[in-house]
Amino acid sequence: MTSLKSQVSLEVPVAAPEVYAVLADGWSYSSWVVGNAHIRDVDPGWPAPGTRIHHSVGAWPVHISDITVVRESVPDRLIDLEAKLWLLGTARVRISLEPLSASSTRVVMEEGAMSGPGRLMPDAVQAFLLRFRNNEALSRLADLAVGRAKAH
Repeated sequence: MTSLKSQVSLEVPVAAPEVYAVLADGWSYSSWVVGNAHIRDVDPGWPAPGTRIHHSVGAWPVHISDITVVRESVPDRLIDLEAKLWLLGTARVRISLEPLSASSTRVVMEEGAMSGPGRLMPDAVQAFLLRFRNNEALSRLADLAVGRAKAH
């Protein structure tokens, strides 16, 4: 199993199913995954294991097209992903949902390089670089979950 180098968490004021609903909407990923510029397609059945999001990363006009694959998914509890980034390699991203109450969830995001240049970085450097990006991603994910909950 790949060691996950970075871990961040955030308490979100909605129930776990509300957060999972955002994770289960593959088309929402470019709204909360920092660096993801565009979703080109989402496999039917997302987020079942083996399904993919076809995405682009980078700023226009330099976009790199690649995919993210679901490794494991447990509704309202977790999604474990393998993000492929062209020549940069792959990363494992695990998002766990821990219900704190009927209206509050701790979201834990763990990430680590699986292949490519990131694997050569010392663990502490990898964790440092990922922390800021992943904290921002969790903040965006929380905003989407709260906004969707208010809309219903």
